[in-house]
Parts: sequence; C-alpha cells; structure tokens
Amino acid sequence: MGSITMMFIGFTSAYVVKRAQANWQVFDLPHIFWISTAVILISSGTIQLAVKQFKQRNMQRYKQLITLTAALGVVFAACQCLGFSQLSQRGLPLSGPVSASFIYVIVGMHMLHVLGGVVALLIMFARAYRTRVRVYSAVPIEVASLYWHFVDVLWIYLLVFLSIAR
Repeated sequence: MGSITMMFIGFTSAYVVKRAQANWQVFDLPHIFWISTAVILISSGTIQLAVKQFKQRNMQRYKQLITLTAALGVVFAACQCLGFSQLSQRGLPLSGPVSASFIYVIVGMHMLHVLGGVVALLIMFARAYRTRVRVYSAVPIEVASLYWHFVDVLWIYLLVFLSIAR
C-alpha cells in the first residue's frame, strides 16, 4: 500500500505541475464518478460486515457479504468505464488534452487496483465455498479488508483532488 500511495502522490504532483501550463483545459468530471463513490463506500461497509461475520463463524452470511463486496467492486469499475465513455463523448478522449489524459491515467490506475482487490475477494469467495476447511483464520479476510478500505480512501482522495485541482 505504501508503494501505491507513492505512485498516486507522483501522479497528483505531476497533475499540479502540468496544470500550471497555458494549454491546460478545465472540465467537470462525469457525474458517474460520484455515483461510483457511493458504490465503493457501500462496499467498504459490506466487507467490514463480512469480517465481523467471519469472526462470528457465521459462514453463510460471510459468503453473502464477500460476494456482494466483490460485485460492488465490479460495479465500481463499470461506473469508471462509463465515466471514461462520457469523457470521450464530450470530446475528451485519452489522446485529447493533457488534462483529460491525466484523468484517464489516474482513474484507470485506481480502477486496476480495485480490480486487483476484486481478484483477492474472489479468492476469498472460492475459499469460503470449499467443502473442506483446513485453517479457520481471519487474517486473510482482515488483510483483504484493509486493502479494500485503502482503495476506498484513495478513491475519495483522488475524486476530491481532481474536483478541486481542476
């Protein structure tokens, strides 16, 4: 998470430096990015509940919540793709103005990290449905939960940054 943080600090620093150039084009972010924020916030709640259910050994409810969290991660990524589509429809493609390119790179890299989290959740999902359980440890779900909350907070930071530092 430290290296991811450093990468996004680099991205946002480069954004600030490039924004000072004369050819910088200001535009509003697609509304769907705000909707995706609600989705990822809800998913942070569902993963926290999943951890709680796992620790209480309520495996049926844990399975439901981990599945819902992974699905919400996919919905978040789909919302980001819709946001990219809306940017392109506004005449702001990836190959367009530098300001739009930064949005694609920053949001796209975050989306990839969320999808990495979805993969981790799918592994947790597969383990939850195994018929034979070897070890009953909460550590894997706690680590996945920590990462999930991290990408949630990171998204909120990025959205606020991109909205303010236009």
